[in-house]
Amino acid sequence: MDNNRGLRRWWGAFGLFGALLLALVVSAPARAADGASDWFVTEQGQVRLVAATPSVDGAGSLELGLQFRLAPHWKIYWRSPGDAGYPPRLDWTGSTNLAATEMAWPAPQRFTAQGLETVGYTGEVVFPITARLAQAGAATHLRLGLSYLTCSKICVPYDTVLSLDLPAGPPPEGGGSYAAVIARYAARVPGDGKGSGLGLASAVLVPGAKPMLELRVDSASPLLAPDGFIEGPAGVAFGAPHLAASDTAGQALLRFPVFAAPGVLDRLVGHPLKVTLVDGDRSLEASVAPVAGPPPVDLGLLLRILPLALLGGFILNFMPCVLPVLSIKLLGVVALHGRPRAHLRLGFLAMGLGVILSFLVLAGAMLTLKSAGAAVGWGVQFQQPLFLVFMVALLTLFAANLWGIFEVPLPAWLGTAAGRGAGTTLLGNVATGAFATLLATPCSAPFLGTAVGFALAAGPLEILAVFLALGMGMAAPYLLVAALPQLARALPRPGRWMGALRRVLGLALAATALWLVAVLAGEIGLAAAVTVAALMAGIAAALVALRRPALRGGAVVALVLAGFLVPAVLASPPPAPRPDAFWHRFDRAEIDRLVRHGDVVFVDVTADWCLTCKVNKELVIDQPQIRERLDQPGIVAMRADWTRPSDTIAAYLRSFGRYGIPFNAVYGPALPQGRALSEILTPDQVLQALADAAGPGKVAGALR
Repeated sequence: MDNNRGLRRWWGAFGLFGALLLALVVSAPARAADGASDWFVTEQGQVRLVAATPSVDGAGSLELGLQFRLAPHWKIYWRSPGDAGYPPRLDWTGSTNLAATEMAWPAPQRFTAQGLETVGYTGEVVFPITARLAQAGAATHLRLGLSYLTCSKICVPYDTVLSLDLPAGPPPEGGGSYAAVIARYAARVPGDGKGSGLGLASAVLVPGAKPMLELRVDSASPLLAPDGFIEGPAGVAFGAPHLAASDTAGQALLRFPVFAAPGVLDRLVGHPLKVTLVDGDRSLEASVAPVAGPPPVDLGLLLRILPLALLGGFILNFMPCVLPVLSIKLLGVVALHGRPRAHLRLGFLAMGLGVILSFLVLAGAMLTLKSAGAAVGWGVQFQQPLFLVFMVALLTLFAANLWGIFEVPLPAWLGTAAGRGAGTTLLGNVATGAFATLLATPCSAPFLGTAVGFALAAGPLEILAVFLALGMGMAAPYLLVAALPQLARALPRPGRWMGALRRVLGLALAATALWLVAVLAGEIGLAAAVTVAALMAGIAAALVALRRPALRGGAVVALVLAGFLVPAVLASPPPAPRPDAFWHRFDRAEIDRLVRHGDVVFVDVTADWCLTCKVNKELVIDQPQIRERLDQPGIVAMRADWTRPSDTIAAYLRSFGRYGIPFNAVYGPALPQGRALSEILTPDQVLQALADAAGPGKVAGALR
């Protein structure tokens, strides 16, 4: 009896154990079919992998979710984490029947602490994942190696493995589903903004001491608490945006501070940026390439630059380019000897007006070219063959006029309106001022380079203000004589000597025209330039041979038009530069290498059309004491020829804030970034710069 009772006890215990074992066996598939991995639990939170459905059910892809639940005050990071941290990293190695995955990022939030800005998530977040299967409908084993960083006052990195088995076939009865939670966070992933009433209208990079990126956002309703996250090239960071007042209805203006080195900042223009905008439950993700915008006006700096522009414009009057035109005006003033003061005033005011208007036209041209993205600079029009042909033709006509070959008659009504009674026309004086300005543009002068460089690196207001000041400076002598006509009366009385002077000045203009033909030969070839010269000589011959005004005018127009066609028809590539044992070819990267080696480098940027460059060359650079110093061991002389357009040379000039030539710089161990010299060189200036570049205790030219 006792034995039977003991036996029943053993069978009861065995049955209970079997029931428990059966329960465990039955429950294991149910938990796998629940569609979620086990939680990975830490003191800072927990994470698991979930599936929208607990089985494959014939599908070719699966909707998954990486679900984080974080303890209070702890966060994880977005794909672009900001100033610190790193985003979750996923490794699917070891999974079966898995071809590829793609994880989406719900809209993040910004965190600011101790001057650092980071981007990420707190509380709960689910990252939607689309998994494409290698074999549709087949059972799938998911093995996710996960690395992530969670931070509060301290940061703790974690590594774990999350596993999830999804059987083939339909979901088992009682199986769980995480489709709703995945869908909820998938709705928070920024899209194109159409469903949120958002759109990205434009992006403008505004340079300056504190550069900004301005985004214009189309919004169906006003933005309430917008934030934005911008992903760009390495070395660039963007701060939190400021919502500014917009001048366009239905549009918001967001201004993002930009933090980058100046060279990196320049490369942002035209570079695609990935923009994520968040405003409450609304979000937008788009790609945009910013355009360059005008920098904010620095009135203090502008007021300091304008006097330099006035002085630089005034000095232009004494540059070799302008002297032939001033001589023409001198003849006109002498012819007015004894005339009423009012006539003198009108004549000089008209010439000053011609100068000022021409500078304003130049400013407009610079603005147009700059807005079109073209390289701009002082005198760059002399790189264009058609402009050179125009100047040669104009100089030819001026020379012929001085030689008395022809006069340009004006209708009686126009002559009266223009002030013919003064012995010359006001329109003629305006044209003379404009002609003087055109001839001045290949010349640079002290202070002019600084003023023009500031203007062309700034916005429209600065360009107009500086070029107006340049025009006022160059027009100052004419305006002074207009204010004090007695200055003109101190000139000698007219006489027979004026005829001889006119012929000499005509030769000066003809020589200027031949110089421009030589410049043209360097751009379109010798044969084409000689053809242009022959056509211009034909103009003078036609003016001499033909007497009827209609024939004269027709011949001149035909020859000028033929000259404009020559560059397109007869132009040939420029010859390769001949090797020069003294002057090395300009190479910006080579400068850095030479300086690291301990050498001193002298850079000369010049052009055939730059008369001031030629003056510097004759009076300073080619002088024996300078030439011998530059030819010593340890000094390398580099020359950059800007006769023809060159983006490389233009960018090099811009790096020094210059937009015109002449330009010279000296590099060395003590001046690795280079020192720019003044436009008008002196021997002492060059020698001192070479010594400074070599460094204390060294003599430039004796470094080795």
